Amino acid sequence: MSALIDVILPVFLVIGFGYAAARAGLVSDLAVDAVMRFAQNFAVPCLLFSSIARLDLAANYDLGLFAAFYVGAFTGFGLGFAGARYLARRPVEDCVAIGFACLFSNSLLLGLPITERAYGPEALAANYAIISIHSPLLYGFGITVMELVRSRGMGLSKARLGRQVVTAIFRQPLVIGISLGFVVNLTGLALPGALSAAVEMMSRAALPTALFGLGGVLLRYRPEGDMKLIGMVTMISLIVHPGIVWLLGRHVASLDTAQIRSAVVTAAMAPGVNAYLFSNVYGVAKRVTASAVLIATGVSILTTWFWLQLLP
Repeated sequence: MSALIDVILPVFLVIGFGYAAARAGLVSDLAVDAVMRFAQNFAVPCLLFSSIARLDLAANYDLGLFAAFYVGAFTGFGLGFAGARYLARRPVEDCVAIGFACLFSNSLLLGLPITERAYGPEALAANYAIISIHSPLLYGFGITVMELVRSRGMGLSKARLGRQVVTAIFRQPLVIGISLGFVVNLTGLALPGALSAAVEMMSRAALPTALFGLGGVLLRYRPEGDMKLIGMVTMISLIVHPGIVWLLGRHVASLDTAQIRSAVVTAAMAPGVNAYLFSNVYGVAKRVTASAVLIATGVSILTTWFWLQLLP
């Protein structure tokens, strides 16, 4: 119970403050959008840049870690797609968006602060290793599948598809921050002291600002209809994905304690807001993904506590 009170609740209380402030009209929709733009376009990219720039790639880029986490993630996509297609009879484009919601866990805004509160800042190396390829890999996969589905019969060339995917990925500030972090890490480039200090200041603002803004954003997502699909996305995201990671990490990849903690906690997070944004861009399954983000985020308070009790 102490894990629930000391580790998980503070993170969700910050989200709750943002939700309550938006609900009470203390912050407008425009203010919430501004907070999220600051967090996602500036503060969080600074956090990722500084973390990747300092990350020991040789020590933390572990094939077993990536295999355990991403086998679980892509299994979630397959199950979500199949459930939406063959059980709910949804159009194929809807199925891709619903599968993407099962694929894209909130590794950054929830996974990082919960892992840090549970195990300390020194336990985040594997989190950052997972996050460093999370958005590029999963967005690249999701965009590719959706564009292939939407272009069937239209003769979209491989070159054009490749340009669309690469442009969409590298337009994201998070990916830009990660990429610049890799440049500094691999070249050994030393930043000027003033610039380094400014980046650190921005980094410290990233998670609390993003969590508060996330609460305001979640107010807009009214759970309605399609409850079986929403329940399926919630179950796959919160139970199936981390369960696969836990089994593979312990019994196949033989991950160490720190790696299992980071991988399972990251996998156990609810779908990120990016899952809804993906649906919104393509105009498909918006109600399902928006409601799943909201409901799964609330339910994850209890499921995350369960996983923390199971972890060593």
